[in-house]
Amino acid sequence: MIPDDIFVPVEDESTLTVHGLKERFSWLILGFSTRKGGVSSPPFDSFNCALHVGDRKEDVLANRRRLADRWGFSLKEMVCPQQIHKDALYKVKGEDKGRGSLREEDAIPATDGIYTDRPGIFLTSFYADCVPLYVIDAKNKGVGLAHAGWRGTVLEIGPKLVRRFRREFESSLDDILVVVGPAIGPCCYEVDDRVVDALSSLLPDGEKEKCIIPKEYGKYRIDLKKINAVLMEKEGIPPSNIFMSKLCTACHPDLFYSYRRDKGKTGRMASFIAIKE
Repeated sequence: MIPDDIFVPVEDESTLTVHGLKERFSWLILGFSTRKGGVSSPPFDSFNCALHVGDRKEDVLANRRRLADRWGFSLKEMVCPQQIHKDALYKVKGEDKGRGSLREEDAIPATDGIYTDRPGIFLTSFYADCVPLYVIDAKNKGVGLAHAGWRGTVLEIGPKLVRRFRREFESSLDDILVVVGPAIGPCCYEVDDRVVDALSSLLPDGEKEKCIIPKEYGKYRIDLKKINAVLMEKEGIPPSNIFMSKLCTACHPDLFYSYRRDKGKTGRMASFIAIKE
C-alpha cells in the first residue's frame, strides 16, 4: 500500500503521479515508477528500468516498454541521459527521440538534466535514493528533469535548470512549478563533514538546522529533498509552486530500490515527464 503522499498510484502500483497536476494540466505527463509490476529477477525485482546495474538487458527493455506503453509512448520516443552526478543540462530535440532507450551507448552523454518544449518526447532518468526534480513551465509548456544527488545539489543543478527555462523558454518564475520526487529521507541518509560542509554553504540562515541534523562522531542526517526545495525558493520559485514528496526510498523496500539500503546491488526507478502531442 502506498503511504499518503502527493505521489499517488495510477491504476496499479507500478507508477505514481502527482495528485492534482494531471487535473490542472491536461497536456502534462509526469510520474515516478516503483519496483512493482515488472519482469526482472532478484535483486532487481521486478520493475528495474536501468541498463547499467547488471540486470538482464532483455528484462530492462521489457520493463521500459511496459512503462512507456502505460503512458502512451514507445521506446522510439523515450530519451535517457547518462547520469554522472554533475550539472550538465541538455535540451532534447525531435531528432533525439529514442536516444538511450535501447542501449547505453547512444544515451545523452554525461548529463544529469534534460528538458524540452517539444511534444511527444518521453524524458526519463533513473534513481535509487537521489532526488528527482521535475520542472514545469505551466504557461509556455516546457518540461525538464534533473537528477540531484548530493553532488548535483552542491552544483545547484535544480536552479540551473530553472535559469535555462527562463533564458530559453522565457519562463516567468511565477509560472514555473517544481516537484521534488521520492528520495532517501533524513531518517535514513547519514553523511560526514565533507558532505555537510559542501551543502551548508548553499543554505540561507535559518534553514541549515532544518536540513542538517547533527549526530555523534562527526556524522549528520540530511534532508536532501528539503535542501533542493530551499534552493529552488532561493532561486525565486514561489513556495506555493513547489511540491515535495514525503516518501523515503530507503524506508519502503516493497515500493522502491535504495542504493544505500541494498548496499549498491539494486535496480533503479524511473522519473518521467512529457508534453502530450
